[in-house]
Amino acid sequence: MSTTSTTSTTEHPTSFGVFKPVGHVVISFPSAEQAQAARSAVEQAEQPPEAIHCYTPAEMLQQIDHDLAGASSVAAIGQELNLVKAHQALAERGYHWLIIKVRNADHAREIAEQVKPLGAERAQLYGHFIIEELIEHEGDLPQVAESPDRGLDAQTPSGDERERAAIRPPEPALAKTGDR
Repeated sequence: MSTTSTTSTTEHPTSFGVFKPVGHVVISFPSAEQAQAARSAVEQAEQPPEAIHCYTPAEMLQQIDHDLAGASSVAAIGQELNLVKAHQALAERGYHWLIIKVRNADHAREIAEQVKPLGAERAQLYGHFIIEELIEHEGDLPQVAESPDRGLDAQTPSGDERERAAIRPPEPALAKTGDR
């Protein structure tokens, strides 16, 4: 992970071998600049810096590779594995990530509302039993169905997370090459 955090990816909690940071919001951004702007905004709102972890696309892909290699067959029953694959599609397109420790669901929603205008594509609150999507964008299709077989519903015509990532690319002024 980047930034001042010294937490290694092996210290993060898992569920059946898949990364599952219960009590955290996992937020994706098309560019490093958007992620950094969101981090600054969240810190200014009195979120302690040690509660915020940043992942580059390469770091997220490394975490995902670790998850996929260690996932048990039980992980495929829930949505954790589908969510890992959705994160993989975004990381492959250069998305950056903030993982923020939250006090409760209301705090998570406040953070999601704060970072959405800064370019956040997705924000998921990881609970013990459910993972809640906190950001909806204008033009998102209604969620239809998710299952271990169908995967995560990306709310796009194709149902593919790669299409979702392409819908809202980073702002040209904020995009930076060589970030991966």
